[in-house]
Amino acid sequence: MRKILIVLGGVLLIGLGVYIKNVFANSKKSPELKTEEVVKTAFVETVKNQIVPIIIKESGNLQAKNKVELFSEVQGVLQSTGKSYKPGVRYNKGEVLLHINNEEYLASIKAQRSSFQSLIASVLPDLQLDYPTSYGRWNTYLQSFDVDQIVKSLPEPLSDQERYFITGRNIYSTYHSIKNSETRLAKYKIKAPFDGILTETLVTEGSLVRVGQKMGEFINSDSFELPIAVNASMLSYLQIGKEVMVNDLENTFSVKGEVVRINGKIESATQTVQLFIELKGSFLKEGMFLEAQIPVQEAKESIKTDRKLIVNNNFIYIVKDGKLTLEKVEVLHYDDQSAIVRGLKDGSNRLIKAIPGAYEGMSVKLYSSNEKK
Repeated sequence: MRKILIVLGGVLLIGLGVYIKNVFANSKKSPELKTEEVVKTAFVETVKNQIVPIIIKESGNLQAKNKVELFSEVQGVLQSTGKSYKPGVRYNKGEVLLHINNEEYLASIKAQRSSFQSLIASVLPDLQLDYPTSYGRWNTYLQSFDVDQIVKSLPEPLSDQERYFITGRNIYSTYHSIKNSETRLAKYKIKAPFDGILTETLVTEGSLVRVGQKMGEFINSDSFELPIAVNASMLSYLQIGKEVMVNDLENTFSVKGEVVRINGKIESATQTVQLFIELKGSFLKEGMFLEAQIPVQEAKESIKTDRKLIVNNNFIYIVKDGKLTLEKVEVLHYDDQSAIVRGLKDGSNRLIKAIPGAYEGMSVKLYSSNEKK
């Protein structure tokens, strides 16, 4: 009997506990969740289609249009020209850039001239006897001959017989040998081929110069070329004489240039073609990294927009009835930061600033860039 009472008491206690739990559970009311939709601001602009110029932007390093690398064709010790041979020094056309000591070679040429003078003197008696009409001209030539001066052209023979006679005495071969030596003598002095400036010097006064040694670089600092590579698909819009605006990457200056050459070869790997833009300006320096803006054609009924606003390559968000709507467009051209598109209707409101997490049908409130603040 006692065990029965204990069991019944336990059951009653469990039942009472369950009842009390249910009472407390039912007494707790769940708070009502209030969801408030966050409406983001859409920065928009009213579409106004117009003619938009398509401009190719390409960059490259500036090069001097006229540039000469200075090499020695003779050997000798470098002498002073009276003007410093250092980078940044300017020379006028015809001024001596480099003078290599030529005393030894000049002495050998004078010896050749002297021998040639004796050779002509030896044939004068025979000329007087066999070709008296030509004797006077050869005698005058000999009298004016000077071993310290460049050898003058020989008198023209009056007949084939006279020509054969002169040839047989080795006068022509000796003459051409001396002229060849005189040509080489001129290479001991290197003159400026145009007005310009030294940009590199690799030798100094008193140093020994060897044949084939590079001695420096000389450029014309008044005219430059900017080589750039453009897509071959744009080749039909490019022509020699087209005006181009060129600026540095920091946009601290801009200069007007002109397309002067277009390469006839397309690079197979990149499918680009190289063109050259001529530029002039005292502020230009070889090696500058510049950007060219080349107008190629005009896009009608189009707008220009930030390329980040293009969705899936051919859609743009517009705001219609307070909601975002994807509108299909045709992308005509991309550059680094913008895109030219066609297909939006005049008067529609297009996004001009990306909305994080944007999706079609998203509710937004308008902020038009056309509004007056």
